[in-house]
Amino acid sequence: MNKTDDLIKQTLSAEDRDLLARHGEPGYFSQAFGLFRGALGWVVWVAYLCGIAAFAGFGVSLWRSWHANEVLAAVQWGVLAIVLFQFTMIMKSFLGSHMEANRMLRELKRVELQLALLRHDASKMSS
Repeated sequence: MNKTDDLIKQTLSAEDRDLLARHGEPGYFSQAFGLFRGALGWVVWVAYLCGIAAFAGFGVSLWRSWHANEVLAAVQWGVLAIVLFQFTMIMKSFLGSHMEANRMLRELKRVELQLALLRHDASKMSS
């Protein structure tokens, strides 16, 4: 936490603090498993499975490169291993960017909730 977060918490009423605490930041695993649900869940499943397949292919290619009898075969399998490993890392960064986007959307929804609470409080005062 930083000073800004502490100032925000001080200005909120007890009811608002309770509401925001119930809708707090989920843990890492619930965020990660949450990627597989929703409108883009199928895309995440495809990316995840492609990443697993690429990593398995990386392992096989690395093994074949290590045990190749000829230099050309070793280089070919080694290049394939590097490409598949890079593809695995791209899939991991894709999933990580989706998790970060979901985190940002969750924060925006919290801000919308706070604004709605302020608007509701202001309408109660004016009535």
